[in-house]
Amino acid sequence: MTDMWHYEREALEQGHALVCGCDEAGAGPLAGPVYAAAVILPLGVEIEGLDDSKKLTEKKREALFPVIQEKALAWAVARVEAAEIDETDILSARMKAMQLAMDQLALRPDFALIDGNRDHGRSFALTTPHCCIVKGDSLSASIAAASILAKVSRDRFMVEQDRLYPAYGFARHKGYGTAQHREAIARLGPCPIHRRTFLKG
Repeated sequence: MTDMWHYEREALEQGHALVCGCDEAGAGPLAGPVYAAAVILPLGVEIEGLDDSKKLTEKKREALFPVIQEKALAWAVARVEAAEIDETDILSARMKAMQLAMDQLALRPDFALIDGNRDHGRSFALTTPHCCIVKGDSLSASIAAASILAKVSRDRFMVEQDRLYPAYGFARHKGYGTAQHREAIARLGPCPIHRRTFLKG
């Protein structure tokens, strides 16, 4: 069984006092912002069912959302809008969203565990001291918690957008490039929350 606290424990043993996990959601969709969350958990806190958000059902993610908020020492969610993704690049936008989330934490982390293997894009780089962990959302409790907060927050936003732009079906596909979504774009053209650079080609 995976020790979900290995990386947090290691960072604390290296002298870091407050360690946060950070992850993003929504790098791939054709529409909507990219979201990120940062979470500082008490070491070893029990959160039943905590895992990579992609491995959980929507119902389970929604159930875990308030539990994570309640048990975390600090948590924050941030986003970078579609227009800024178009102006820069998705990797820079992902990094900026992560840094914004970390900067908004009520407690200042001195080290971050980052999901993935990248820490900078063409126009933005993380500034909080950190290490990147491939598949971190399956290996770190803090990153898993962040992945759930980011995913649920983004999904809720896209459901709200469905009410503004009902013809695109955002509540169903959350902006991802399904056949139904692409057909709606072809028929109606993009709406204000579409990522224009993602629609080319």
